[in-house]
Amino acid sequence: QVQLVESGGGLVQAGGSLRLSCVASGSIISISAMGWYRQAPGKQRELVATITSNNSTTYADSVKGRFTISRVNAKNTVHLQMNSLKPEDTAVYYCKGRVIVVTTTLVEYDFWGQGTQVTASS
Repeated sequence: QVQLVESGGGLVQAGGSLRLSCVASGSIISISAMGWYRQAPGKQRELVATITSNNSTTYADSVKGRFTISRVNAKNTVHLQMNSLKPEDTAVYYCKGRVIVVTTTLVEYDFWGQGTQVTASS
């Protein structure tokens, strides 16, 4: 089985910074893409940023220039550096990994972490 565990959430004042980390472990052959998503109360989960195994990145327009996603392939780890946080960034942040595992053959699945709360107070 595969597990993703997030860390680094917390409470900061608007304008502050936080760095989220996510580590994937288990029966992993490789991870083709990793990403961060967030869900605010009463809203749908939305994409924040993604990164492929060759470090190609995408960002939501709302976080461009403020957030930076990075990964360490050898450690199955992805980070999200969040600067200039705004109250509207407040949400539960989830890590997702597109993981290749071995069953009777090689199969690619999406696995999610449990989420970490980020709160930016005004």
